[in-house]
Amino acid sequence: MERTAMTADAAVASLAPVVIALMRGVLYQETDAVLWQALLQLQVRVRDYVAVLGLELTLDEAEGYAFLRSRSAAEGETLPRLVARRPLSYPVSLLLALLRRKLAEFDAAGGDTRLIMSRDEIGELVRVFLPSGTNEARLIDQIDSHLNKIEDLGFIRRLRGQENMIEVRRILKAFVDAQWLAEFDARLAAYRARLSGADSSDE
Repeated sequence: MERTAMTADAAVASLAPVVIALMRGVLYQETDAVLWQALLQLQVRVRDYVAVLGLELTLDEAEGYAFLRSRSAAEGETLPRLVARRPLSYPVSLLLALLRRKLAEFDAAGGDTRLIMSRDEIGELVRVFLPSGTNEARLIDQIDSHLNKIEDLGFIRRLRGQENMIEVRRILKAFVDAQWLAEFDARLAAYRARLSGADSSDE
């Protein structure tokens, strides 16, 4: 009996650090190899444990990341959300869509696995969606603000010692899928049409 209790305690002790890390945010293979290895060994038990809390584990071994997301509620189920939804502003959504597209183009070209862009390159991606005559300094300030938000969400990171160089993290692929991009494309088309109309009326 005592041996069974000790075994159970050891199991909880090994499971706890992994679940706690996932509750705090995304777990990356490159930044915590020890916890990542523990997750791979315990993933069935992690899935069972977080399911009780209304969560599900998303694990991508090839890309090297894992995170928790709220499970789709079954009929009649009214669990409160542990993982909150975060509403995104239009500029942040635009940047996410553009970075996701850039990541798809980068993957299609092959080669390196890390997409690293300068802030100026990201600014050029956004510029075509802004009205003509936009103040350059204001544009840079706005892009920095939006990039800070995206960094807080975990989709990019600034390179140490090179604040103007930004790595697009591959976890973005798990959140911005083909359907999301298609829906956003429709909104972009409408937005471009409004911009064209505004430019025409100015003339």
